Amino acid sequence: MKQFIPVTEKGEIMADKVFEKVPVEQLRWRCDPGVLPFETTADIHPCEEIIGQDRALEAIRVGLNIHSVGYNIFVTGLAGTGRFTTIKCLLEEMEAGGKIPNDLCYVNNFKNPDMPHMLSLPPGQGNAFKKEMETLIETLKKKIPLMFENETYLEKKKELVERYRNKQAELFREFEKKVNKANFALVQIQMGPYSRPGIFPVMEGNPVNLEQLEAMVEEGKLPKEDLEKIRAKQSELVNELENIFKQTRKSEKDIKEELASLDYEVISPVVRDSISDIKEKFGGEKIHRYLDEVQEDILANLNRFREKEEIAPSPLPGLIPPQPMDSFSEYQVNVLVDNSETKGPPVVVETTPNYRNLFGIIERVVDRSGIWKTDFLHIKAGSFLRANGGYLIFNALDALVEPWVWAALKRTLKNQVVEIQTYDPFYILSTSALKPEPIECDVKVILIGDTYLYHLLYNLDDDFKKIFKIKADFDSVMNKDSEKIQQYASFIRKICDEEKLRPFDRTGVSAVVEYGVRLAGRQKKLSTRFHLIADLLREANYWAIKDGSEVVKERHVDLAIEKKVHRVNLIEEKVQEMIDDGTILIDSDGMVVGQVNGLSIYNLGDYMFGKPSRITAKTSMGKAGIINIEREAELSGPTHNKGVYILAGYLRGKYAQDKPLTMSASICFEQSYSGVDGDSASSTEIYALLSSLSGLPLRQDIAVTGSVNQKGEIQPIGGVNEKIEGFFDVCKAKGLTGRQGVMIPSLNVGDLMLRKDVVAAVKEGKFHIYPVKTIDQGIEILTGVEAGERLEDGRFKEGTVNDLVDKKLRELGMKIREFEGGGEEAGKEEKKKKKGKATCDG
Repeated sequence: MKQFIPVTEKGEIMADKVFEKVPVEQLRWRCDPGVLPFETTADIHPCEEIIGQDRALEAIRVGLNIHSVGYNIFVTGLAGTGRFTTIKCLLEEMEAGGKIPNDLCYVNNFKNPDMPHMLSLPPGQGNAFKKEMETLIETLKKKIPLMFENETYLEKKKELVERYRNKQAELFREFEKKVNKANFALVQIQMGPYSRPGIFPVMEGNPVNLEQLEAMVEEGKLPKEDLEKIRAKQSELVNELENIFKQTRKSEKDIKEELASLDYEVISPVVRDSISDIKEKFGGEKIHRYLDEVQEDILANLNRFREKEEIAPSPLPGLIPPQPMDSFSEYQVNVLVDNSETKGPPVVVETTPNYRNLFGIIERVVDRSGIWKTDFLHIKAGSFLRANGGYLIFNALDALVEPWVWAALKRTLKNQVVEIQTYDPFYILSTSALKPEPIECDVKVILIGDTYLYHLLYNLDDDFKKIFKIKADFDSVMNKDSEKIQQYASFIRKICDEEKLRPFDRTGVSAVVEYGVRLAGRQKKLSTRFHLIADLLREANYWAIKDGSEVVKERHVDLAIEKKVHRVNLIEEKVQEMIDDGTILIDSDGMVVGQVNGLSIYNLGDYMFGKPSRITAKTSMGKAGIINIEREAELSGPTHNKGVYILAGYLRGKYAQDKPLTMSASICFEQSYSGVDGDSASSTEIYALLSSLSGLPLRQDIAVTGSVNQKGEIQPIGGVNEKIEGFFDVCKAKGLTGRQGVMIPSLNVGDLMLRKDVVAAVKEGKFHIYPVKTIDQGIEILTGVEAGERLEDGRFKEGTVNDLVDKKLRELGMKIREFEGGGEEAGKEEKKKKKGKATCDG
């Protein structure tokens, strides 16, 4: 198709010049439903493989199969690329035939209760061992009291006690005889609630104290020498009484030892036999050593197993006094990890990776007196121990924002040891002195995060690269071929089966595949962000149900896409409304000097759209160079600033080889009141500058996008589909004239996946897409005037755009030189006049 340009006052027009346009078939890749080897997805098998992630699959398999320290895996990629699904599938493969890890238990350390012991038992035996210990205590609580009530035992105990009592009574009888013989008497002296024996002399048949005897001496009734003798004898008897008490206390200690020995002799066979039975069931040196400690402690504390006396009733009716209960908790077993139902290496997914959940905690309880207490029974395991011998998966960012987690994770992975501690980040309630025995662990940690987080940790944390040696990078796109399209169809069948959706026919599958190409941003690629594909399937199924169709067709998929856009494009509609009302000034027809329609992208996060922006340029005589108004107003981003510097370099390289580039030029994004970034408008800004310098008007019915390098080559940009569609919507609202279109970099043609209505308009000749490779090519389309090649004499062809620009720049340089030179001559003339006037006055 030929494009005719009207005659302009300046420059030669290129009559009947044909500009290259993008063929209609390249505007949108079409998936031909006829090539799909099925009628509906019900005719094919559901997908059972990971699609499009060969690199990540290989990396994960390497990480899972190397069992050396540090070969943990960090999975990167965009959400929805199948990271978790891939890991889950691979781990299911690894689980088959894998070793089941041991159960982990904490038991009391009888020598140092603050440092509980850890026992490792074969899978499923942890709870069995716990039950055996509970049975042991319950059995002993019943058997030991019965043994203490045995007649043989009672006879032996009675014999020991009687022997002690007789010996004690004999001592006191002999001593009492001796006291009486010495004319003294043993008297019980009451001291409050207690009494003690006292030795007093007997006078006239009655015991008297020394104060009374001293009074008799003063009265002359008793010689003083007799008093001294009585006093000396009393002291001798008191000393002898003390010796008797010492012998009595020693006898009590002896009898207690003999009774304890008797208890041990009677009870030890029962305890030893019971514990021997447990030893036969559970092997291992560490377990047997623990059971020996249990046996020793039980035999040392047999009184705890005797039947307790009934507690006296409360003196106050209704008041129930606290009844202390002996729970024998030190003999219990705390099963931290029970693998009785585990079928292979455990796979633990921790959705809330805080310190408690990952590494466990030592809980505290309040006792009856209101004091915080804890013991080994309150040690709780975290996901790390539950995954011991297997795999632990959690989100990297979720873990990093939690206090203590990252440091503990690094320490655990480096040392291969889990140390359970009291979790108290603010040190308010840290009253526990428990330090449980560390547990050796072998866990393969799989972190899921994004690429930015991975590189941040890799560069800022030296330990990270030592403990996460495998990076599994999930791509968001894959190459498009017939095999991948068939896998897409199988994926659709899988989702339909899992969520009970209606089958998709050929046209529906083709529409979904085309949507995947649009998401990928390249015609030769397919998106691997399958969560977005799955969302489209669900919504298309909804509209098929509303339509009463038994299968999901192309129109239902298109409707789902349209409705999805409609839900989030409120801002786009508001911008379009302001353009329609003339609030935002955009021309879609005519020609204007120094003005061109650039194309901007608005990224709202959940939605991205393009709209035209008016870019203007003004040039004048001066030496300020190119003024970026957005930069001066601090609204320009670094990439946009770079683009302005590049276009300045282009102008110097093209037009300032035989003269200085002396001009002042300003570039502005009109009606832009927020930040501008990106270099996709750098070619647009060059066109506006060239138009202002040459005086040639630019077409307002063509919008422009594309970055430029200093050689004048047009470089590809992002968001090309959204930009074209944005200008198309503006032109459609104002009325399509058949001349409107968009200039895009030729390297972006492979990215085109335009809406069907845009493709239809191009096909009907109502809209046009021009692929551009150089600035010269673009300026010819916008002005209709030949760009002009440089001739052998260094000048440009007469009447061309480059010639007009070159002449204008030369003219500006001469004028500024004349202006500056004329100013100097005028200054000299003024000085001469002043000097002459001074001479005349003289």
